[in-house]
Amino acid sequence: MTSRSPFGLRKCPKPAVKGLTRIWLCVCVAALGLVVSSTAHAQFSGPAPKPSASLNMPLTPTTDPAILYPGPRDLHLDVGDLVQVHIFGTTDYTPTVRVSLDGSVQIPLGGVIQVAHMTLHQAADAIAERLESAGMYRDPQITLQLIESPNQIITVTGEAHGVINTTGGQKHLYEVLAGAGGLPPTASHTVTIERPGLDEPIIIDLGSDPAHSAQADVPVFPHDTIVVSRVGVVYLLGAFRTQGAIPLQQNSPLTLMQATSIAGGDLFEGKYDDLRIVRTVGLERKVVRVDVAKVVKGKDPDPVLQPDDIVFLPSSTIKAALKNGGLGTLLGVISLLIFTTQSIGR
Repeated sequence: MTSRSPFGLRKCPKPAVKGLTRIWLCVCVAALGLVVSSTAHAQFSGPAPKPSASLNMPLTPTTDPAILYPGPRDLHLDVGDLVQVHIFGTTDYTPTVRVSLDGSVQIPLGGVIQVAHMTLHQAADAIAERLESAGMYRDPQITLQLIESPNQIITVTGEAHGVINTTGGQKHLYEVLAGAGGLPPTASHTVTIERPGLDEPIIIDLGSDPAHSAQADVPVFPHDTIVVSRVGVVYLLGAFRTQGAIPLQQNSPLTLMQATSIAGGDLFEGKYDDLRIVRTVGLERKVVRVDVAKVVKGKDPDPVLQPDDIVFLPSSTIKAALKNGGLGTLLGVISLLIFTTQSIGR
């Protein structure tokens, strides 16, 4: 039976009070367990052995020798090229002419000759044939020397900048990069060569091992564009101890767990099963959700981050409230409720 207190309230049976006490004790134990489990989640055991295929899209270096080492190429004349004509056995005829806008040159004693897009040998044969047909020389041996050319250039862009002239002879990748001022600390060691006539760009991994550096010193040709990309950074936002940008090191992949460690670990209030990696692929932005707990346990691979990735760890509302109030406050509230309940039940 129940009785009434002096304030008109009904007293609960003592068994009910004990049952309620047990419930609050369970809540207290659960809260402690939540703290312990959250602490365990913050302790990373290292990356998984294999990266995530859905997150990693590395550039594959070009290995086809026919593309990397195509052999010497003849120079082709174009508008603006300045050439000097030499006839073997005589020093009296050495005119210097420039290819005009219509692709022709004005040769003394020979007239106008179209030479645009011809090699030096083809243009020399055309000039010799014109001089012989005009009756000026008998079987002349013509050689052409390219003195100046606005077309025989290699462009370096990206983290390094430069326009390298190739009229002096064959150029190689290291020579061109050195002529552009070398690679700054922010430059990637994976460079891209855009070459006219090829459907796909040439990917060269410069590497960091001097024993294999000669393999990356491939020949480059006029009209090639060498793109030196930036190493880049990844951005950590949300429930991390230190938010901000983490620079990527040369030839050293950075995984999610490593980035979290550099940031000092994650915080208690983080939602470990809802971490998000925001990645921009072309003009499309993709969001990949990662369960940190599964990564730590080795059930899911440790994603390798790419430049400009945004790693966002949202906060749990309940866990944030616990953190702001403190575990002591929570236990104090539970104790007060238990005391109040017991007092009412007396």
